[in-house]
Amino acid sequence: MKNDQLIHVSEELKKNQILISFSGKFSQTLIEELGEAVKKYLETEDIPKKEIYNVFSIFIEQTQNIRNYSSEKTNSFYYEQILHSGIVIIGREEKGYYICSGNITEGTDIQPLITIIEEIAALNKEELKKRYKEKLKEVLAPESKSAGLGLIDVARKANYPIEYSVKEVDENLYFFSLKAIV
Repeated sequence: MKNDQLIHVSEELKKNQILISFSGKFSQTLIEELGEAVKKYLETEDIPKKEIYNVFSIFIEQTQNIRNYSSEKTNSFYYEQILHSGIVIIGREEKGYYICSGNITEGTDIQPLITIIEEIAALNKEELKKRYKEKLKEVLAPESKSAGLGLIDVARKANYPIEYSVKEVDENLYFFSLKAIV
């Protein structure tokens, strides 16, 4: 990037009311550091503590999902692309604060993810609470890496149904993004 192009990036961020953004490889340490920065930044805004907590929690869940997915793909031919493809943005729009995250995903992983998100997005708050409690009681299979609570919790904390998009990168990879509004 040329020095004089930075002004265009800054203008885009302002135009889209993006408060915080990060793109690249997510490590646990980086997620913790960014999480602290997000929390401190939001505390300077004039918003209720519950909203700060919900934005922070969703941010942490989304970045953890990216990191965990990347770490599962260490043996993938596409590992380096996946590892460095993560992005998270926190911004503001009419409905409230939004948290968007995205990363490159292998094609074989897209449909199961879409199925889960569409199921979760279709549930109302009471149904989400019930599903969350059911998942807590489930016995995990030994090979399972997750109880599946994270996306349900994101949907519970969001004020609107979670949204997603999928864009084909090539015949094997897709860019998956998720948006939650608090």
